[in-house]
This record gives sequence, C-alpha cells and structure tokens, in this order.
Amino acid sequence: MTRDSLTPDEERVLEEIAEKNVDFLRLQFIDILGMIKNVAVPADQAEKAFTDGIYFDGSSIEGFVRIQESDMRLVPDASTFAVLPWRSREDTASARMICDVYDTSTGEPFEGDPRHVLKGAIDRANEMGYTVNAGPEPEFFLFEEDEEGRATTTFSDHGGYFDLAPKDLASDVRRDIIYGLESMGFEIEASHHEVAKAQHEIDFEYADALTTADNVATFRAVVRAIAAQHDLHATFMPKPIPKINGSGMHTHLSLFTEDGENAFHDGDDEFDLSETAKQFLGGVLEHAPAITAVSNPTVNSYKRLVPGYEAPVYIAWSDTNRSALIRKPAARVPAASRIEARFPDPSCNPYLAFAALIHAGLDGIEKGVDAPDPVRENIYEFDEDKREEYGIETLPSNLGEAVDALEDDPVIMDALGEHVGEKFLEAKDQEFTEYLVDVSQWELDRYLETF
Repeated sequence: MTRDSLTPDEERVLEEIAEKNVDFLRLQFIDILGMIKNVAVPADQAEKAFTDGIYFDGSSIEGFVRIQESDMRLVPDASTFAVLPWRSREDTASARMICDVYDTSTGEPFEGDPRHVLKGAIDRANEMGYTVNAGPEPEFFLFEEDEEGRATTTFSDHGGYFDLAPKDLASDVRRDIIYGLESMGFEIEASHHEVAKAQHEIDFEYADALTTADNVATFRAVVRAIAAQHDLHATFMPKPIPKINGSGMHTHLSLFTEDGENAFHDGDDEFDLSETAKQFLGGVLEHAPAITAVSNPTVNSYKRLVPGYEAPVYIAWSDTNRSALIRKPAARVPAASRIEARFPDPSCNPYLAFAALIHAGLDGIEKGVDAPDPVRENIYEFDEDKREEYGIETLPSNLGEAVDALEDDPVIMDALGEHVGEKFLEAKDQEFTEYLVDVSQWELDRYLETF
C-alpha cells in the first residue's frame, strides 16, 4: 500500500504528528483478560503502520495464540489518535492509537482480539437495524504509596459521598485526571467522591459501544498514570477493602434505529420503555449468570457482589430502587431512555463485557423474551421465601459458579467466539483453582491458634 491509499483520518493523524512534534507512538491493543498492551514505534513509522501494519509476537500475549502460530499484525485505528498528557514535554510529545489485531496467516481480523469480538456484537445489532450506545460509570480507589512507590491500602482521604475538600483531599487529583481526559477528547459529565473513603467516580459522556469500550480502556490508563504523578495508586480492583462498598461500573445501554430514533422509548408505556427495551432487558436478565463471568471476571469481584453494600445480586429490574440488577433511570427526553446494568465492575475487559451484554439483549429481542414485572420494593429486605414468591434468583456467588454458568450458556459463549471463549474459560478456571488452594490471612487469624 502507498500513501495514496491513506484515508482522510489517517492523513489528519500524520499532520497532527508533525504539528504537535510527536516523537513516539504507542500502538495499543488489549488482551483477553483486559490488560492494555502496547508497541512503541518512532512517530516516523506512522505511515508504515497505516499502510502495512506493525508485526509482533502474539504468543507472548495472554490468551492469544500458540508459539507455532505467533505472528500477528497491528493495524491502528486513526480515529483513536490522542496525545498522552502525562508523556508530553515542552518540545516533544508521545501519542497513542488503539489497534485492531490481524492474523498474518489469513489476513483476516484475529478471532482472539477482544475489539473484534465487540465489533461482531455491533454488527449483529446493525443487521437487526440498531446502533448500540453505552455509557459506563467506572469507580476507583486512590490509595497512598509506600516509600518505595508500591501500592498500599492506606486511604488517601476520608471523604464520603459527594463530600467537598478538606475531607475530599483527592479533588485536585480528580481535577488533573479530568484535564488529562479532556485533552484526549473525553467529554466529562461529572466527577465526585463516592461512598467509601478514597473512592471516586468520573462519568464521561455516552457514545457508540466501540468508542465507549476504547474510552474505558483509556480511562483506566489515564487515571493510573496521573494518580502516580501525585504519588498515589489508583486501583480498579472491585473490593480492595473488606466491609465497605466496592467499586462498580454501572453501564447504561440503549439502541437507536437507523432513522435516529431511540428504540427503547415509548411515551405511552408506564415506564417509558418500548417492547424492544423490555425484551432486551429480559434477555440480559435471562443470561445474567453467564454474563457475570465476563463483566465480573475476578475472584475479588464476588466480594463486591454481596447484599448490604449497594451492589446488586438479585436478578430483577426496577424503575425506583437500586437493589435490582437492572434499573430504568429517569429520562428527561425520549433520546435518554435507557437501561442501567448495575452489576459489571471496572476490572472487566470492556470489549468482552459489552459484547456479552449486547448479545444477551439482542437474543431477548429475537426470542421475544418477556421481562418480568419490576420490583419496586427493597429486595435486600426480602427473606428467602419472599424472593421465591417473586421468582427472584441470585447471581453466582463466586467466580467458579459464574464460569460454570458461562460454559452452560451457548448464547454468551457464541458472543465471545470459540477462541476467546475457550481461552477465557481456561484462564478463569485456573484463577479460581489457585484461589481455592490458597490459605488467606483471615483463615490464619481465625484458626491457627484455635485448633
């Protein structure tokens, strides 16, 4: 390929590289477990990256390929070009682009690329006449570092929900994070201190599902990098401190038709939800146990999903309370009608989590799944008999149960694809097995001197 074959977006990137004196490009992609990987190349290789791609050894990446089939190719998405705010100096700057991964043996998109998996979910929605919008609310903790720069669990502040300085001592850090995100093209809607000490939330504007997944991956990297500049450690671990609220990533979803109408809105409905929205919602509820393996993918995730700490565990929906798995938020205008999945957490791979949610919802539409009646009471106060009366089931109580549910759910396994599904199950089986054979400090404190 030659420069003549470059797209307008790619030409624009080359111009920006020159204008902003970018000296290095980080070509980023994400592995199956959601970890950002990158290959750094001199900026003068940008044109080659667009025309030929950049080759790398895929056998070194978690869940990608075997050693005998290791050559992979990165193709940067020019629309994701952004200067890195924490890597820029007065005279030069560094920038990044998010890449799609291609299989060099076939020339086709690599089936193990999580971004490709999400594109498959989006394509399915498009074939049904919909575009998918998503808006996440990722929470995180800011902890102090020790003298050697290692993470601790010492709170960086003692603020509470919506507190102001001086209790919210990290407000300056949030401000710098917001400036960094805005410099990379984010539209920030709000930021505030969360319920737990040292816990924070920054909300950015919703977008199409692929852009939003890219944004979640970028968000986590920016938050951690800028926190480190303040000698703090930012963590998206769901439950780093016992007996207080954990960090979630509530995810708002909606479908729009080809003529730009919100397919989830029906002004004649009691809840302003269309039949399409209720079927989508019903599909998510039906596949929720399997989705949790993807949206809540760590052993620690299930320390958050317990009653009493504002995290949903009951498979139900509501328009009035937050104890249900899915909430229908109030919408001021028809375009804002949406559903909010409250169970995902920020440790998930956003591409795979969104793909699982989208496929589950579309399955509900295709099968005409009836959503149950909303539950307007506080489900946390229900006893087992009352939950049974309402037909309310619970999410898996640990990663092992979630993995079993995923393996038994062909819809969500198909959403991941054969390669990702197999590698994901393999990795999570191993993680849960390692957890089961470990001996925790709690066990030592409880039993060592007692027995």
